[in-house]
Amino acid sequence: MADSGSHSGETSLQTLASRYGVATEYQGFDGQPKTVPDDTLGKVLTALGADVSSEAAVRESLRARDEAPWRRMLPPSVVAEVGTYTTVDVTVPAGAETHVRLWPEDRPEAARDLDAAASSDTRTVDGTERERRRYELPEDLELGWYRLEAVCPKVKEGQAETIYVAVTPQRLNTTDKLRGQRRWGYMAQLYSVMSSRSWGVGDLSDLASLAAISGTQGADYVLINPLHAAEPVPPIEPSPYLPSSRRFFNPLYLRITDVAEFAYLRPNDREVVEHLAAVQRKTVLDPSSIGRDAAYEAKLKSLDLLFTVRRSPYRQQQLESFVARGGQALQDFGLWCALREELGEESPEWDDGAASPEAPYAREARTRLEKRINFYVWLQWLLDEQLEAAQRAAHRAGMDIGVVHDLAVGVSKNGADAWTLQDTMAGGVSVGAPADMYNQLGQDWSQPPWHPERLAEAGYQPWRDMLRNIFRHAGGIRIDHVVGLFRLWWIPDGNQASEGAYVYYDHEAMVGVLALEAELADVVVIGEDLGTVEASARQYLEQKGVLGTSILWFEMAEDEPLDPSEYRELCMASVNTHDLPPTAGYLEGVQLELREDLGLLARSPEEERKEAQQQLDTFFTAVEAAGLLPEGADSSEEAKIEALCRYLGRAPSMLFNVSLVDAVGEKRIQNQPGTSDEYPNWRVPLADGNGMYVLLEELNRMDRVRSLVKAVNETLGTSSREPGVSVPEPLEHRDIAEPRGK
Repeated sequence: MADSGSHSGETSLQTLASRYGVATEYQGFDGQPKTVPDDTLGKVLTALGADVSSEAAVRESLRARDEAPWRRMLPPSVVAEVGTYTTVDVTVPAGAETHVRLWPEDRPEAARDLDAAASSDTRTVDGTERERRRYELPEDLELGWYRLEAVCPKVKEGQAETIYVAVTPQRLNTTDKLRGQRRWGYMAQLYSVMSSRSWGVGDLSDLASLAAISGTQGADYVLINPLHAAEPVPPIEPSPYLPSSRRFFNPLYLRITDVAEFAYLRPNDREVVEHLAAVQRKTVLDPSSIGRDAAYEAKLKSLDLLFTVRRSPYRQQQLESFVARGGQALQDFGLWCALREELGEESPEWDDGAASPEAPYAREARTRLEKRINFYVWLQWLLDEQLEAAQRAAHRAGMDIGVVHDLAVGVSKNGADAWTLQDTMAGGVSVGAPADMYNQLGQDWSQPPWHPERLAEAGYQPWRDMLRNIFRHAGGIRIDHVVGLFRLWWIPDGNQASEGAYVYYDHEAMVGVLALEAELADVVVIGEDLGTVEASARQYLEQKGVLGTSILWFEMAEDEPLDPSEYRELCMASVNTHDLPPTAGYLEGVQLELREDLGLLARSPEEERKEAQQQLDTFFTAVEAAGLLPEGADSSEEAKIEALCRYLGRAPSMLFNVSLVDAVGEKRIQNQPGTSDEYPNWRVPLADGNGMYVLLEELNRMDRVRSLVKAVNETLGTSSREPGVSVPEPLEHRDIAEPRGK
């Protein structure tokens, strides 16, 4: 490890860290600067590929880092903005003949030669003088992906290098199209939103119904939790923010009876499925907890039977097209699912014969488990169909945006993405957060981070492909912890969560690729930028047209609520978030009761309650001053929620979230940070203030829902889109779990 001596006051280890984009200091939650210990820096640098085993090794790593750009012809990749002057440095032996050309990714026949603008400088590396020439990219390039090739016969390592070039929008047009009309939408945890036809968990057909219902109420979108893939077989991780893969979706959300082959099941098989359906539908009536594992097990049994049904020529052609489009990534995901089903999570094969898709055991399994691989690939096709149907339902209900997906920060270290994308991820570290006032020991999310340089070497294709899969049937995306596109807190294995360091990413490339794919797919982008976020990051995202996030309870101007008129326009505003209780529960202080029961309070219960009440009094003083809750008026919990929504609705924010839990009067917390099994996180079904289940069919019949929707529409200047004709549902088509009347 490096010593601490340096004329500049910076150790050679700290200098190396800076060269790798590792912060040697950061600002703690108390506002004071914190220095990252050398031991932590050394572990993080090792994860990045640097040798820091001795002072001499550190100095050699510094030299290698300095010379690295001169040893290759082209940079790892190029991310440019459309219509801007962009150059690419090409480094070759001095005086060597070089040919550089550029073509659209899918049209090599349209290649065009590039001319060198100038020779910038030279340097001698390993006894050879090398020259860096600057080439201009054409300024008329359209948005999209390109390949750039440099050919030089004098390069010993090979005569040609080819890299990806992404031409990205200067600013998202999808955001600017929102101007002139404020919009609202429901924010919901899909798994908790069930109909009488659900199998114990909300599914994609329920999403289509929620979009249809809210569309007629005047909503323009539905924001849902991440639908990322979990484990392929039970037990599955309940948190949607700790997925196995962010590139693929969770079959838990499939509606079995919407699969076309359901109609052609053999009588005995159909009887089995109908029995499983009857059992699971009864669980919908239990408002206490969601049984994901039981629901998923029943669906997998049914899907196994459906997989045996012969598909029509049309259906088979559609499946084959989907498989071809999914390519090797889809096949590798199917392989991982089949292996995980066969081996379980703890098998030593994961560290040996199945350590990667090309390891011996995994290669052999591609043939032996081919049928099972095809099964898991088929599930992704079914999900693609039902996701498309949900977005189509949203548009038909009058929504411009439709379904807004949520992108988790990362993936499980034992999941599919960590296995298939390990070449672009860093080992020996995980992502988390430093200590804050609520988590004195910091947070470790057990998620491996992108390796910044390997991701660039891959031309940002894993990032691009992940976004493309989500954007196929989406109108928007919420990026959880969007500051992670700028920097992430890396925690070396064996360290406490607070013993980490910030590693910086090429945010222009990360955000640029995000903006490019969103523009091509016509998707609105929202960044969750709560908490400690550098002002420069927020400014950059705003310039690119990425919306921010505002939560009413967090928007303060010193000790007073920030006037909503001062909120950002490029913003998605909400009264609460999934990490806070529903507003009805917040007003009662259910979060304090829960944290007290779990031993999570940092101070005495009396102090916590006093502060919480002071916060509520401060906000309602502002609400009353705005004339939204006059003295002597109805001061019920329902009236207070409507008043808060009207108050927040005065903000210029483009998008306005209405929590579905607030609409129905739910009080229970969906997720209590700092807990796992101590509380049923992510397993709370939708219920009203009395703890009675609420089904989708009831939403349009609930007085408090209609009243809140009316308040929101009046405040935002929007209106409901009532259908022209009401057609009653035939009695014989009603399902097992009958909706309760209101």
